[in-house]
Amino acid sequence: MFADVLEIKDILPHRYPFLLIDRIIELDIPNLKVRALKNVTVNEEFFNGHFPNYPVMPGVLIIEAMAQAGAYLMIKKLKAEGADGNFTVLFAGIDSAKFRKPVRPGDQIIFEIEGLNIKKSMGKIKGVAKVDGQVVCEAVLMAALRKS
Repeated sequence: MFADVLEIKDILPHRYPFLLIDRIIELDIPNLKVRALKNVTVNEEFFNGHFPNYPVMPGVLIIEAMAQAGAYLMIKKLKAEGADGNFTVLFAGIDSAKFRKPVRPGDQIIFEIEGLNIKKSMGKIKGVAKVDGQVVCEAVLMAALRKS
């Protein structure tokens, strides 16, 4: 394990109910890669309405969790380069999003994120979300980094 949820909260501004990653399991700043984990439980608030008789994690929240893992990578890269202070990473765009399989209660999502181009004010990442080794979602995300 690289970082637990308390360490993630030191880097990301997200809090319950919108902090969607539970653990960073691998971080490789020189190669711009991060792997993160999300345990999907039946107690997640969104399952009350999406859908009561067939609970499925909303795709937009899978993308958001992917973005949070990417934001963690971007902020850690900036800090490794000597940047100080707190940062907020804001969505700037989503390309090539594809949803392959539904994510259900009891699943564990592994997010594999690769930085394609990360600079001081902008970042572009490619993310893949997997459950049991099978791809459930993939996308290219763009973000703006702001000092907060």
